Amino acid sequence: CPVYPGFVPFVMNPSVPVTKPVRYGCVIRVRPERFQEYRREHAAVWPEVLATITRCHIRNYSIYHQDGFLFGYYEYYGSDHAADMRVMAADPATQRWWALMEPMQDPLDSRQPGEWWARMEEVFHLD
Repeated sequence: CPVYPGFVPFVMNPSVPVTKPVRYGCVIRVRPERFQEYRREHAAVWPEVLATITRCHIRNYSIYHQDGFLFGYYEYYGSDHAADMRVMAADPATQRWWALMEPMQDPLDSRQPGEWWARMEEVFHLD
């Protein structure tokens, strides 16, 4: 998951045709001494960050916590995930948000080059 914020409201962009989404799951550790701060920040994600996530065709975004791990899930409705992630990474508000979140997180050693959150393999899905 290239993005860190929590819930993103579902807002369809009429210029983007509705397609079957691509699901993404990702995981990272949260530093125990920073978890309450992480939770507080995610209770009020900046509107500019939420708008960028939505503009980048991400919907149904959630972050869960258990035993020091954060599990992120979102659905991607665009046609070029890599390009949308570059748009997100270039957004100044998102860059400031990430700079605030990164010290609270502890990435997994098993993540791929260029990842902060480690991508997870989907092993089951039921619509």
